[in-house]
Amino acid sequence: MGKLDRFAKVTFAEETARVTRGAAAWHDAPEVRLERVQADGYLRVLRPDDLTSLAAPWPEAREHDEALVELKMAGDHVDVVQVKRALLRRQAREVERVEERDPPWMGEQPLWFVAPHLPAWLRGVRVLESFSPGCYRVGPSPFQFLWIAANELPLRDELVPFLVARSGRALDEFARWVAPRRKAEWVFYMLQYMPMSPWTREELEQRFARSDDPEVEARRQEILQTLLAHSPDVKERLIEQGTEKGQLIEARAALRRVLARRGLALTSTQETQIDRCSDLATLERWLDQAVTAASAEEALA
Repeated sequence: MGKLDRFAKVTFAEETARVTRGAAAWHDAPEVRLERVQADGYLRVLRPDDLTSLAAPWPEAREHDEALVELKMAGDHVDVVQVKRALLRRQAREVERVEERDPPWMGEQPLWFVAPHLPAWLRGVRVLESFSPGCYRVGPSPFQFLWIAANELPLRDELVPFLVARSGRALDEFARWVAPRRKAEWVFYMLQYMPMSPWTREELEQRFARSDDPEVEARRQEILQTLLAHSPDVKERLIEQGTEKGQLIEARAALRRVLARRGLALTSTQETQIDRCSDLATLERWLDQAVTAASAEEALA
């Protein structure tokens, strides 16, 4: 299981329990008695009446005691083969439930397919009924078959279990919206696993600057250490960036010392010019020029 898939399933499990207040619960699906046939998980309905007031698709689960859930994340294939396999897993779970009961269970196992979008090919082979933004009934079908297009869902707290399947700009929008609503640890894992755009990732990372609160800062450091321990490539890159930053600081300081000893005063504009320079070779050239320059302007030419 990939880290992104696991992150999505853990989020679905935790958020489902929270937003439904225990009215529904996620369970990892056991391996059924067929070779390589295992669903992502299923939604166990515990208190159906409590789902009524929640945003769609939650109320659709009220008439069932469980629904098989297939989660397709950004980058996953959502083609005919994947849907057919999901239908096979639904059927396998239904057979399993029939065999578990005495007398046999006579129900129809629902299937909830969660993906970033509704694929165009599905419209050509199935009858689709939109009953809420991002929520579709797929027919004809003898059982409840819902397609939940995460990119079309509204940004609602109770829909976070489905919203983690967003992609592209919709994922960026979700990430910015959800970050201040969740604990730092969850957001750090979201930043690590979810394929959002680099500029959105950078924007969110800047929100986790050092805190003046000792407890908050200690927790932040613990989370960072955990993430770095599992990302040696990121750790190496940060070390390289830290080394380069240190060299730039030293070069700027050396340049200012030489200019000060030679009595070449810097204007505020020139101070800013030195601070904004992030090219080590340029700073070293300015340092060499400062040794003999007649003015600060000449040194920074």
